[in-house]
Amino acid sequence: MKVFLIVCALCCFAAILKLPIEYYTFLRTIVSLGAVLHIYSWINQKNYSLAIVFILVLILFNPFFPIYLHRKSIWIPLDVITGLLFLLFAFYSKKAPTKIEEKTIELAPTQKTYAKDRIVSVKREV
Repeated sequence: MKVFLIVCALCCFAAILKLPIEYYTFLRTIVSLGAVLHIYSWINQKNYSLAIVFILVLILFNPFFPIYLHRKSIWIPLDVITGLLFLLFAFYSKKAPTKIEEKTIELAPTQKTYAKDRIVSVKREV
């Protein structure tokens, strides 16, 4: 799956160039498929907040009901952000928390204090 996410990211970065319309149809298909796979994996891990991010990517790059933004200047940042998202999650791995070994630190012995050693200040009213 990691390789497929990297391919999706590279396709998004290539979309910055001026390419024929067929490429953008291919891009919508490949990015939607990558988003669906990622949504499925995040839902299985019960991480719904990250699944919502890729649901938005799926809606934006949907090949069946495409969203046309008509200006390349709008699509370029969206392609870059989507490519970065795919790269980020391709190399993101949830590591199990490592068990921290408890180390006992020996402190210098503290000197006991007694009540008679403490200075007590008393306010006197004048």
